[in-house]
Amino acid sequence: MTGRHSFQTLRARLSPAAQAAAAAAADQLEQDMNLTELRRARQLSQEEIAQILKIGQASVAKLERRTDMYVSTLRRFVEAMGGELEITARFPDHVVTIRRFEDLDTGQI
Repeated sequence: MTGRHSFQTLRARLSPAAQAAAAAAADQLEQDMNLTELRRARQLSQEEIAQILKIGQASVAKLERRTDMYVSTLRRFVEAMGGELEITARFPDHVVTIRRFEDLDTGQI
């Protein structure tokens, strides 16, 4: 393995400030993703999502480009990737999880 180093070894060579910046950037990436990035991070294709949702691949592509959609549609998309959608409202002094959305019908997308 000449010339190759483990990620842990390379990370250890970074300054503490660079390590902290890399950790913060990684945390941000985990939190902020659009649907396409999320699907790719889950290593799923549009075709696979389409099969799960029983829609065409072109419809998945359109969903990923939307800037606005029903909560039930977003929930089904997230569930198709194996996740669970959680809606939260953030206030300066607290965070509230809105539970009523879990009761929505599972109608067609």
